[in-house]
Amino acid sequence: MASMATEPLQNFIGGRRVPVNGAGRMPLIDPATEETYGELPISDASDVDAAYAAAAAAFPIWRDTTPADRQLALFRIADEMQARAEEFADLESKDTGKPRASLVADEILQSIDQLRFFAGAARSLEGRAAAEYLAGHTSFVRREPIGVIGQVTPWNYPLNMAVWKIAPALAAGNTVVLKPAESTPLTTLLLAEIVAVHTPAGTLNVVLGDRDTGVALVEHPTPQMVAITGSVRAGMAVARSAAADVKRVHLELGGKAPAIVFPDADLDKAASGIVTGAFFNAGQDCTAATRVLVHSSVHDEFVAALVEKAKTDARTGGPHDDGVLYGPLSSAAQLAQVSRVVDRLPAHATIATGGRRQGDRGYFYEATIVTGLRQDDEAVQSEIFGPVLTVQAFDAEEEALSMANDVPYALASSVWTRDHTRAMRFSRDLDFGCVWINTHIPFVSDMPHGGFKHSGYGKDLSQYGFDDYTRLKHVMTALE
Repeated sequence: MASMATEPLQNFIGGRRVPVNGAGRMPLIDPATEETYGELPISDASDVDAAYAAAAAAFPIWRDTTPADRQLALFRIADEMQARAEEFADLESKDTGKPRASLVADEILQSIDQLRFFAGAARSLEGRAAAEYLAGHTSFVRREPIGVIGQVTPWNYPLNMAVWKIAPALAAGNTVVLKPAESTPLTTLLLAEIVAVHTPAGTLNVVLGDRDTGVALVEHPTPQMVAITGSVRAGMAVARSAAADVKRVHLELGGKAPAIVFPDADLDKAASGIVTGAFFNAGQDCTAATRVLVHSSVHDEFVAALVEKAKTDARTGGPHDDGVLYGPLSSAAQLAQVSRVVDRLPAHATIATGGRRQGDRGYFYEATIVTGLRQDDEAVQSEIFGPVLTVQAFDAEEEALSMANDVPYALASSVWTRDHTRAMRFSRDLDFGCVWINTHIPFVSDMPHGGFKHSGYGKDLSQYGFDDYTRLKHVMTALE
């Protein structure tokens, strides 16, 4: 398996590698070098049919496995992932161009912890206690797995997002058909092989392919639920498709996170935290700190601090370069998208630092800070999904709150202040699924992740994420 990056890729269906029926192929491009290192086969409808047939056959077996046995299987999967962490990191770096030195700590070990969390959740399939709500009858509630789940994961965190989707679904007793992003399949395939060792054949199936494959996966009649992490456009398409046969839908979509900085904040700590939160993973993160809203009395001072931190702490470079925070953008298309937004900034905007591609090989883009923007400007309202941070000034709390909430997205936000009462007010009034206070971007397996508005609905991580992959059944019995 260590040579997966150079092997012909296949689907993983029914517990084994299976040749892809579809005739289409697309190159796998190293984003750090722009060199082709492999080829992705494009699954067609027959491949999707086969994957769902395997998942449907496995569902009664996995559903009836005891929670304790599901827990043990997930623990064993996590243990094997940990033993093979370096292999996962090598494959993830090949697919994404991310800095190799930090991948194990930043992403692989997080994924392992998330698996272990949901292993624990597997034994908490609880309904409400039995009671007599009608004379002569006892009622209780069963919490059950939903069935077969279709899932689509993105390219920005291929392994993390696969675990976020797979772990709660399997812990609850569901079976899965998953399509990874077409440009980043390697770690998902390795994970599927590990899962197959510890679960019944067909519990987790992986189909490779492009957008059309994803459409076939979502529109298929077998799954009772579809879950994706992706763009708002993709989420809307999934919701429309799922409505045709009333599938459940779980959507984790885009973000445009504000970071609100008050004059009483520790400005050095805020600048450092926001720079990391903005540029980590090349800004290709739905929770990235993309919009700084800073009080006008410290605006210039804070912009200067951001620029200094960006130049010293937000270097970009290749997977094996020393001292880099982030690697390349994921693709030529993503580089073009970021470049277009920066190139068409309005005349009243100022690029305080960055604003250019770095080098002429690889999809590297400099850490970029833009000031002078207005609330209705494209760079403020639209998700750029790149290393671009905008800065706007405000004078009053009400203005900051209005600016923060005045975007279509509602996933994450942060407030930087020493005033506890102010922080609590903003945690109540900010219309985002997560509010960080004096920090930005940490995740823990125990807390829910998910947004509102165009950022989607449903929760990943935590007990709430586990509950999303279950259904409730009322059982009533007559006592006589």
